[in-house]
Amino acid sequence: MSGWGGGYVTDITYMPGWYRQQSPATMAIACLLGNTAASLPRGDDPVTYLELGCGQGYGAMLLAASNPAWRVTAVDFNPAHIAAAREWAADIGLTNIKFLEADLATLAEEPAGREIEEADYVSLHGVWSWVPTMVRAGIVRLLAAKVRPGGVVHISYNLMPGWGPAMGMQRLLREAGRRLAWRSDRQAEEGMGVVKALFDAEASQLHKTDFVEKMLRQIGSLPVEYLAHEYMNAAWAPCYHADVAEDLAGAKLEWAAAAELPENFPELMLSAAQRAVVQRFDDPLMRELIKDMCLDRALRHDVFVRGPRRISARARNEALMDVTLNLNIDPADMPFEAPLPAGTAELSQAFYQPIVQALRDGPRRVGDLLNLPNVTGRRDNPAELIGIMVGMNLAEPVARPGAEPGPMALRFNEVVARRLGATSTLGRGLGLASHRLGGGMVGTVLDAIVVDRVRKGPADPEALLRELDIDPADTEKLLGVLEKSFSRRLPILRRAGVF
Repeated sequence: MSGWGGGYVTDITYMPGWYRQQSPATMAIACLLGNTAASLPRGDDPVTYLELGCGQGYGAMLLAASNPAWRVTAVDFNPAHIAAAREWAADIGLTNIKFLEADLATLAEEPAGREIEEADYVSLHGVWSWVPTMVRAGIVRLLAAKVRPGGVVHISYNLMPGWGPAMGMQRLLREAGRRLAWRSDRQAEEGMGVVKALFDAEASQLHKTDFVEKMLRQIGSLPVEYLAHEYMNAAWAPCYHADVAEDLAGAKLEWAAAAELPENFPELMLSAAQRAVVQRFDDPLMRELIKDMCLDRALRHDVFVRGPRRISARARNEALMDVTLNLNIDPADMPFEAPLPAGTAELSQAFYQPIVQALRDGPRRVGDLLNLPNVTGRRDNPAELIGIMVGMNLAEPVARPGAEPGPMALRFNEVVARRLGATSTLGRGLGLASHRLGGGMVGTVLDAIVVDRVRKGPADPEALLRELDIDPADTEKLLGVLEKSFSRRLPILRRAGVF
């Protein structure tokens, strides 16, 4: 591990990624669900967006490509990340994004920090729980200086008490890895090998709950770059929600809502007995602590606002009625049961089926969907419709209904297909840029490749299969995947404005 990183992993780069919670549209919807005033970016709104800890800049570039009128600034500590991001941006031809290599501990006081524009939206994904106290303090000073009044901040962090049962696992992984290898990715692999060996040997501290077993199952399918950046940082420390809120109060930021939209509905997250305890408290931070005690999760995504304006349920509903949704799935794949912490949620077919069928023809306003004549159920509850459809990735908010695919978004997707198609597994998740949505459409590397091939001229599954460098043993299986992609996935991507 390089010496200049101060205990932070810098000798290997983090993989590019897109996280829906970083989208300003998701942040704004979360605010509204939390009865806090917010406007979804529309049309050519001159939005300023700041990402702290941008990695290789994939998400920041996706937003810049999808929204040419926005001004995007992305900051990272690792010069290798910034070099890669600038190369990507030049390849795409983006002119509305700036990448800055900086130490967040001191950026607020530096000339480069003073030149950063006041931001409407800020995102910190995968930063807070992985950096030392002095860096967190620097982040707060930067947010105090750069978040405009009314500005929205998304932050993710490893959560306590959720991480409690696995604190020993992380310490064991890091300490063993450091003694068995030099480079961070090899350290993560070696450390994980020790953890698994002790788990198989029934080490007591790894078997106190099923949390560690679940984590080990998930880790087995994750890239080693993720493991290194997640587990090998010296300052790794899960946080309580109330402590994060107390720290961010130094920038006049107040917690507004969860960026994981279903978490804003206690009836979906908690049992009746658990909700009864929650309702004994008016303090929202206390309510969140109780929720965190009840849910089996290790990561939080939160939205904070600098000067939140609380609104009534009526004002919230009026704003949500004006949100436009685009369907992310084939209508035949609409689930009418959803496994949630409070139990399986039954999604009424009489309510959701007409809405999904209407969205098949293109984006529609929530108010129009709830006024469809054949919808049976509550027509006065747009929060539930949006919370379920967007929160479960069944639909995406739309910034520019009817807009043609934008040239920069098309170019972004082309570069993604070329750069990641040759180096990543075809099923790897990523985001595809859409000028119509004003953000990312969740997809895969294969989606990017198929879209790129179709845009270049007539194509079919068998022809594309011949162009891909794959193991002959996988040919039949991949042909079936490609046939489904051409017949069912491409119409969804076209409807979203990805091409």
